[in-house]
Amino acid sequence: MADHILTSSSDERKTPLLPLHQPPQSLIHPFRSLLTLKNLFIVSGPLSCMVVFFFLDLGGRTSSRNMLAVLSWVFLWWINEAVPMAVTSMSPLFLFPLFGLASSNDVAKSYMDDIIALVLGSFMLALAVEHYNIHRRLALNITSLFCGDPLNPPLLLLGICGTTAFVSMWMHNTAAAVMMMPVATGILQRLPDGDSAQPDVKRFCKAVVLGVIYSATIGGMSTLTGTGVNLILVGMWESYFPQEEQISFSSWFFFGFPLALLIFFTLWGILCLLYWSKNSGKALSAYLDRNHLRRELELLGPMAFAEKMVLFIFSLLVVLWMTRRLTNDVPGWGALFHGRAGDGTVLMATLLFIIPNKKNQGEMLMDWNKCKKLPWNIILLVGTGFAIADGVRTSGLTEVISSNLDFLRAAPYLAIAPLACVISATITEFTSNNATTTLVLPLLIELAEPMKVHPLLLMVPGAIGAQFAFLLPTSTPSNVVGFTTGHIRIKDMISAGAPLKVAGIAALSLLMPTLGSFVFKTNKQA
Repeated sequence: MADHILTSSSDERKTPLLPLHQPPQSLIHPFRSLLTLKNLFIVSGPLSCMVVFFFLDLGGRTSSRNMLAVLSWVFLWWINEAVPMAVTSMSPLFLFPLFGLASSNDVAKSYMDDIIALVLGSFMLALAVEHYNIHRRLALNITSLFCGDPLNPPLLLLGICGTTAFVSMWMHNTAAAVMMMPVATGILQRLPDGDSAQPDVKRFCKAVVLGVIYSATIGGMSTLTGTGVNLILVGMWESYFPQEEQISFSSWFFFGFPLALLIFFTLWGILCLLYWSKNSGKALSAYLDRNHLRRELELLGPMAFAEKMVLFIFSLLVVLWMTRRLTNDVPGWGALFHGRAGDGTVLMATLLFIIPNKKNQGEMLMDWNKCKKLPWNIILLVGTGFAIADGVRTSGLTEVISSNLDFLRAAPYLAIAPLACVISATITEFTSNNATTTLVLPLLIELAEPMKVHPLLLMVPGAIGAQFAFLLPTSTPSNVVGFTTGHIRIKDMISAGAPLKVAGIAALSLLMPTLGSFVFKTNKQA
């Protein structure tokens, strides 16, 4: 009887039957497909948010608890990349209203202000520089100056690193690393690879790749446009202290450039110490010479009108950035507009869509099709930083978290900057620079008042420390660019990055109480 129920024909008897207690695979498979690592990462954000919302008690501070719940969701998705970064960056637009933290209209304003306009215009110019190969021409010209006869490997390394740092000053450090790595590896391709390569040649390849990724990060510290971290710092300062004198492009440069210069030459010294020997020049001279670089330049041909115009607009923009506000006694051109003009209003990128390139009839220097490569994920990420900063401040979460950092309040004055820098420099190895800055800066701002110190004495070291991501390939996209070349391994990054991180903290500890007090006026409380 049971056999008749289970098999109604002789053909069916030939097929093995499942035990009655085992469910069909067709029912198991959909549930098994749901238990993938990707789906677990996606669920982790909302799940952590619900755990904080239902089970965490912050002494009746409902808004603070809600903000912490939102933060747990957003930062988990940032860390495990469960969804694309740009999508995660837009999550405050629905999470803040959902948890009663702010209206969607108020949150949306964080995604388009003067700082975002500055980022957008900078990336447009960077795309124009890349489109017309200006960065490659610049790199080859400068590097050829350092490729002497006889070959001096430390000098050549200085030229490659210096060019990368210079390019990174005027565009995002990740874009600079992406642009300069092919130039660097193009030089290294002339060297023997694999088992046939001499140890001195292998060490030089490591030094060049490490030099490019670290120089891109260091050069980005010099200017506001070099990295999103500096822009987040400026945006938070304007948001929290609108009545105070704002940080301009020129004022940041007066502090950031000397700091970056100190760290840069330290990097060069570390790389020479680790990867250069007396025999390096002899081992490399057979493969590298100035003629190679000159041939590369000849292939590019003479500068066309389009290249000259892009370079002119780029140079004019830098001059306008540097002269918008000079000093309190010597006002810049911004005074003509009664202080209403900001760095973002110098949107010279508009000229790229007006001036013809003189290559094809009716074609301008840039069109919107060329702007499809705009890194919207970074632009949205910067906007998210501003939105989260506002939420953390208005919800009172900074007061809750800062109450657990009492040990900083007892720190001596000269130890304040190093401690703030060390905290950020540690966290940044495990999450993105921008995410670290977004999380740490509101806490440091809240600590400034009970410590009776100027907020920038904590904020600037916190922001710069977030850029000291030198140890792991996943710490920042620039490191990933170098790691994918195959010339370096994690132990190479640690051996060069650890002393560089220590040197960076030391340089900041030296300059912040001295030069920083003059530039940012940190000797008085905001």
